[in-house]
Amino acid sequence: MSSVTGVAPAPLAHSDRGWTWWAGAAFSVAILVAVLWQVRSVSITEMVALVPRTPGFWLAFLAAYFSAPLMDWLIFRRLWKIPADGFAALLRKLIGNELLLGYIGEVYFYTWARRRTGMTTAPFGAIKDVAILSALMGNVVTLVMLVLAAPLLSTMRFGIDAETFIASIAVVLVTSSAMLLFRRKLFSLPANELRFVSGMHLVRIGLTTGFNALAWHLVLPEVGMQWWLLLSALRLLLSRLPLLPNKDIVFAGLAVFLIGHDVQIGALMTMMASLILGTHILVGLGLVASDLNGWRRK
Repeated sequence: MSSVTGVAPAPLAHSDRGWTWWAGAAFSVAILVAVLWQVRSVSITEMVALVPRTPGFWLAFLAAYFSAPLMDWLIFRRLWKIPADGFAALLRKLIGNELLLGYIGEVYFYTWARRRTGMTTAPFGAIKDVAILSALMGNVVTLVMLVLAAPLLSTMRFGIDAETFIASIAVVLVTSSAMLLFRRKLFSLPANELRFVSGMHLVRIGLTTGFNALAWHLVLPEVGMQWWLLLSALRLLLSRLPLLPNKDIVFAGLAVFLIGHDVQIGALMTMMASLILGTHILVGLGLVASDLNGWRRK
C-alpha cells in the first residue's frame, strides 16, 4: 500500500469487462430487486403523515443516516486517497448490507476498489481490517453501555431469560477477546492506521447515537433530550447483544418505562423504521439510476 511503503503501487492488469465489473453490475441489479421488493412494505401515505415538517428533524435524521458512509469515506480517504465518487460506492455498501445481506456490501466495495487499481493493489486487507474494527468498537461500546446500564436493567422485567442475557454478553466478550488475542494475525494495517480507524468508528457510533436522539426529541419535544440520549444508547446496546429475541419489543418496553407516552412512542418508532427503509429505497433507486446512466454512456 502506498501509504505504508511510500512507493506507488503497480497497476493491476484488468479489462473494462473483468469479473469485478460483472460483480458490480450484478450488485446493482440485486439492489434494484431488493428495492422493488421492499417498496411493497412501505405505506407512503402513513409515513408522510407521521413525519415532522420541521427542517431540524430532517437535518438530524439525514446526519444520522449518512454518518456511517461519511466516516467510511474519511477512513478510506486516508488509507487510499479515495476520490469523491467513492462516497457513492460506500452508499452502495450500506444499502447492500441493509437490504440484501450483512457484509455483502463489503464484497461489493472490494470489487469497486479492485477496479480503482491506482489507489491500491491489495484492497482486501484494508476492507477486512475496517470491518473487523467496526465490530470490535461496537462490542467495546456495548460492554461499556452494559456496565453503565446494569443498575437500570436489573430493575426492569421484559421477559428476557437471564441465561440468554448472560450468553449474549459472553458472545460479545469472547468475540472481542479473540479479535484482540489474534490481532497480529487478523490485521494487516500498521498500528497508527488501526488507531485512526478505531477512532473514526467511535466517532461514527457517537454521531449516530446523538443525531438519532436529537431527531426523536424534535418529534416529541416534551421529553427531555437527556432521556432520548439514554434511550438511543440503550437501543445501541440491545442491537449489539446477539442472542436476545424480540429486541424491538424490549426496546419499546424500555422507552415506555423511561419516558412514558406509550402510544406516541409506538408511533414514533414505527415512523422512524418506515422512514429509514424509505430512505434506503430512494437512495438505492438513485444509485441504480446512476449505474444505468453510466452503462448507457459507455
